[in-house]
Amino acid sequence: MNFELTDDQRAIRETVGAFAAREIAPHAAEWDRNHTFPVDVFKALGEIGIMGMSVSERYGGAQLDAVSVAISIEELSRADAGVGVTVSVHAGLITRIIEGFASEALREAYLPKMCAGEWLGGFALTEAESGSDASGLRARAVRDGDHYVLDGRKQWVTNGGFAKAFVVFARTGQAGPKGISAFLVDRETPGLSLGRKTEKLGIHSSDTTDVLFEGARVPVDRLLGVEGEGYKIALASLGIGRLGIAAQSVGILAACLDTTQAYARDRRQFGVPIGHFQAVSFKIADMAVDLDAARLLLYRAAWMKDRDMPMLDASSKAKLFASTAARKHAAECVQVLGGYGYTTEFPAERYYRDAKITEIYEGTSEVQRIVIARALLGRL
Repeated sequence: MNFELTDDQRAIRETVGAFAAREIAPHAAEWDRNHTFPVDVFKALGEIGIMGMSVSERYGGAQLDAVSVAISIEELSRADAGVGVTVSVHAGLITRIIEGFASEALREAYLPKMCAGEWLGGFALTEAESGSDASGLRARAVRDGDHYVLDGRKQWVTNGGFAKAFVVFARTGQAGPKGISAFLVDRETPGLSLGRKTEKLGIHSSDTTDVLFEGARVPVDRLLGVEGEGYKIALASLGIGRLGIAAQSVGILAACLDTTQAYARDRRQFGVPIGHFQAVSFKIADMAVDLDAARLLLYRAAWMKDRDMPMLDASSKAKLFASTAARKHAAECVQVLGGYGYTTEFPAERYYRDAKITEIYEGTSEVQRIVIARALLGRL
């Protein structure tokens, strides 16, 4: 075993960490208050290669390994979890799907601008009646000559209000998973419109919007892969996406530890720093242990991805543990800061709000337990 990061991976951490400390962290509280989507930040991230970090160099990408991608999302989320999930969906899901399943012409048309951060990607899978049960989606795409006519409503589309390229899942055949196909749909497609913007508990710098399709005519060459294999694409993508959310969770947890440590050293009660008291110091020790454990699970799953090893249950373990730990220790961060932790003067309350969603999207914690149990027991 070798637990050391490579020189390149350490350089990625230093580069992204420095960018996040300089360009993101000073503005995170304001973006949170005003629900600001920081478009210029994503263009700047494109300039340093992060928006195309999963894409081959031939399309303008950085072609980073999965461990480096996880590190990048972790460092961004340490500064602002909303920025972290925006990049995770764009660079971890959408660009991967386009390169893996779109035609060469579409790759050449979309990926260079997406790698540059000029165009963003949105992932349109969830519907009102199909969340954890993605195979029950109702959006329909009907073949009409050299087009598909797409009708339906997608909700909770990350980056939806700003995306240029949507990966959309719709039913082209029978009920169930085998009747689902995936499409690359351009923002300018007639019949595509934006619905309500979702008001959320946290990750306010991330845009979440409903997307409507009403007779949208999508050219046949926008089909990703082959007809009827969209559900396989979705499942494979969600396995990768869970690494991104695990990385987001690790970033939130690392931020909690940073904030709690600093406060425990500076805050004095009864004549000594509060870190002197066992009740506080033990919370910090537990936080550090869970951060290490979450990172190890995340990096192991990413390492397995880099070696083309089966890693669906490993990514579920990483997401389950990291998201649970982030939510738990965000609460402890608020507790250590006491009254200040409950105010917007300190970032603890933002970590607390941001952490909860990591237990829900890209598969709830309950779904992760199902995946892990089936890997152990099969389908009984």
